[in-house]
Amino acid sequence: MKKLHTVIFLTLLSLFSQAFMEMKNISPNEIIGIYWSPKKDAKIEIYIKGQQYFGKFIWLATPKKDTKNPAKELQSRDVLGLELLTKFSYNNGVYSGGEIYDPETGKTYSCKMNLEGDKLKVRGYVGISLFGRTEYFERIK
Repeated sequence: MKKLHTVIFLTLLSLFSQAFMEMKNISPNEIIGIYWSPKKDAKIEIYIKGQQYFGKFIWLATPKKDTKNPAKELQSRDVLGLELLTKFSYNNGVYSGGEIYDPETGKTYSCKMNLEGDKLKVRGYVGISLFGRTEYFERIK
C-alpha cells in the first residue's frame, strides 16, 4: 500500500512540475513590443538584435538631452532614440545579464526583467538583485 501511495504521489508531483514548467516556458520573443514607462511620460520599444534584447525610447512627453550622463561628450545627445535597456538574454522566463540606463540620474545598473501578463517587471540593481528597485512597464496594445 505504501508503494502505491508513493507511486501516486510521484506521478502527481511529476504532472504538477511539468505543468509549472510549461507555464514558465513562454516564447522568448513575447517581450518584443512597445511599453509605457512607469510614469507614462515615455514609450519604450523592446526589440531583438542578434540573440539579445534591447529597449530604446521612441516617444517622450517632454524632449530632453542626456544632461546627467557622466560622459561630458554624451550630455548633448537626445534621450529620444537612446537605448536604455541593453544586452538581455532569455532563460526560462527571465531576461537577465543586461543593463538599464537611467537618464534622470545618468547611472547604469545591472538589470533583469520578466513578463507578468501585460506588464514588464524591470528590476535594476547594484551587485545583487536584493539591492535594487523594481518598476513596471505596461504594454501598449
